[in-house]
Amino acid sequence: MPDKFDPYREALIVETTTEWPEEYQEMDPREKQKIAEKLHADAENAANLEYVRMHTGFCRTIHVTADDVARVAG
Repeated sequence: MPDKFDPYREALIVETTTEWPEEYQEMDPREKQKIAEKLHADAENAANLEYVRMHTGFCRTIHVTADDVARVAG
């Protein structure tokens, strides 16, 4: 189950990761990077967001969905 956007945890983000589903495996890596940057810049609207506690803060992981790509790829 995805986490809800949390401003407290957001202030403690020290790392970000982006998990892509299989259907985007053939996408140009540069395009994926651009989309990932846009998704993390607007993490509040990501469909599937996860926070993982680390020793120094939190890691934000966005599990990309087709809706996310459609929202930011324009």
